[in-house]
Amino acid sequence: MVLVLFGTELSPGVRAVLLTLRALELEHEFWHLDLFAGEHLEPYFVRKNPQRTVPVLQDNDACIWDSHAIMGYLVGKYAFTDVLYPRDPLKRALVDQRLHFDSGILFVLFKQLQHLIFQEEVTELPNALIEQLHKAYDLLEQFLDGRNYLAGQLLTIADFSIVATLSTLHLSYAPVEAAKYPKLSDWLTRISDIPYYESANLRGARQMAEMVRAKLPKQFDKLWLKAFEEIKSGAGRQPLK
Repeated sequence: MVLVLFGTELSPGVRAVLLTLRALELEHEFWHLDLFAGEHLEPYFVRKNPQRTVPVLQDNDACIWDSHAIMGYLVGKYAFTDVLYPRDPLKRALVDQRLHFDSGILFVLFKQLQHLIFQEEVTELPNALIEQLHKAYDLLEQFLDGRNYLAGQLLTIADFSIVATLSTLHLSYAPVEAAKYPKLSDWLTRISDIPYYESANLRGARQMAEMVRAKLPKQFDKLWLKAFEEIKSGAGRQPLK
C-alpha cells in the first residue's frame, strides 16, 4: 500500500513531512483536507486521529500523527542511512532538542498568531508577541554558531521541521533580517537550494502568507513587503534572502 499523507500545504507540520518524504524519495499520495471547512472533523478522519490534527500519515493499517513523530518514523523505517535522524545518542539528542524547540516554542508562537488573525480577527499584532518571535530567532542564530545546519554539519529532520515553521513566520509575520540574523538568513538560503524545497514547502508558505496579508494590510510595512515580494517573485536562493 502506498503511503498516504493527510493534511494541507498551509500547515508547517504537513510541509515538514513532505520535505522528509521527498528527501527519502518515497512514493506517497497526498489527501488534501480543508481545515477551514472542517474536513478534519469528519468521522473517518477522527477514527484515524482522535486529536483531529494534521498531518496524519497512513502506512498500511497504521496511522501516525504529529509531524515530528512521522518524520522520525519515516527515517527509522525507510531510510538507508541514519543521516537525517542519527542513531548516535548524543547526535539524536541534539536533533530531538531542535524538534522540541519547534513544537514547544516556534509552532506555539505560530498558533497564537494564527488564532489572533483567523479566530479573533485582529487587525494589528501585539508587539509583545513579535518580540517573542525575535527572541526565538536569536536562539536559532545561536544554534547555528559553527554549524551549517541546526543540529550539526549535515541536514537532519530538525532542519525540515524548523524551516517549515520559520519560513511561514518569515513570510507572514516577521522577516528574518540578514543584517540582524546573518547565520539564520544563510541557513534559510542553504535550505532553499534543495531541489524539492519550493514544491514541498515554499509553495504552501506563500499561500499562507497571502491569506495573512489579506487579514493584516497595516502590518505590511516596507521591510515586510520587500521581503514578501522577493520571496513571492522567485525560487531557489533568491527568495529567502
